This record gives sequence, structure tokens and C-alpha cells, in this order.
Amino acid sequence: MIAYHDDEWGRPSHDDRHLFEMLILEGAQAGLSWMTVLRKRENYRAAFDGFDVDRIARYTPARVDKLLQNPGIVRNRAKVEATVANARAVRKVRDEFGSLERYLWSFTGGKTIVSQRKAMDDVPATSAESDAMSKALKARGFKFVGSTICYAFMQATGMVDDHLDHCFRRRRRA
Repeated sequence: MIAYHDDEWGRPSHDDRHLFEMLILEGAQAGLSWMTVLRKRENYRAAFDGFDVDRIARYTPARVDKLLQNPGIVRNRAKVEATVANARAVRKVRDEFGSLERYLWSFTGGKTIVSQRKAMDDVPATSAESDAMSKALKARGFKFVGSTICYAFMQATGMVDDHLDHCFRRRRRA
């Protein structure tokens, strides 16, 4: 967790593949600990073709059934099927907006929202921006994209900087 925090969490990502990966992993985490999903991350990359949206969008029900036998991922049918549905929805977003990145970052006006947080208790689970993102993604057919998942995604991909005021990552970026 320390390496994830120090090296990745909160760094702005503008890479479509990474953004898709994080959206899927945050959804997979629903009801579980982030550490559980983080430990399975390499297995997810292998099982889901490196999070290649176009390949995943072509997955068949037989491929989903095979994935559900993979002990290296969270074997929850709804979450695996959501990954396929989300890949298909990403393709439509790309057709309309040019990239997943352009669409997702539009919820923050294309910039990182920098918060002022002194303690973990000050960090919310949702925001107006995550509420809007969740509603819009659901309307486009995305699954496992509730506001709390969207907010965690926004934090992870640097759309929101919730590093505490005393955190070295915050000071270095602020």
C-alpha cells in the first residue's frame, strides 16, 4: 500500500488504458478491501488482455465463464460481466468524445481538483463531481460506477488530489 500511495495514487493519468484499468479495479473492489484487489492486479492484467478495451468488448459468454474459473481475479459474475459491458461502453464514448480520457476528465474541467485535507476524517466518500460522473456513466451503460466508486477512481487517477496537507506527495505537487 505504501508503494501504491507513494508511486501511483493521486498522480494524474491521461492514458485511456490506465483509466479503464482503474475504473474496472475500483468496481471490482466494491465490498472488498483495496488491498485484496491490488494484490490481484497482475492477475487482472493477464486475465483481461492488459485491459485492451477492444479485445474485452468482444468477449463472449464462454469467455466470461472461463474467467469465472480464474482464482487470480474476483470471481463475481456481475463484476466480470460489468468489465465486458464497460469495455463496450468505452468504445461508444471514444467514438463520441475521441477518447475515454477526454470524457472522464471533463467532470473536473480537465484539471485536478486540489483539496485541503488535514486528516483522513476530512476526506469525503463522494463529491458533486463523482455524483455527476456516476450518473453519466450509468446512463451510458457502465456498471459498478456508483458515486463512491467514481470518487475513489478520481482520487486514484489524480482527478482529485486528496493527499493530506502534511503528506510529502501533496507538498511536492502543491
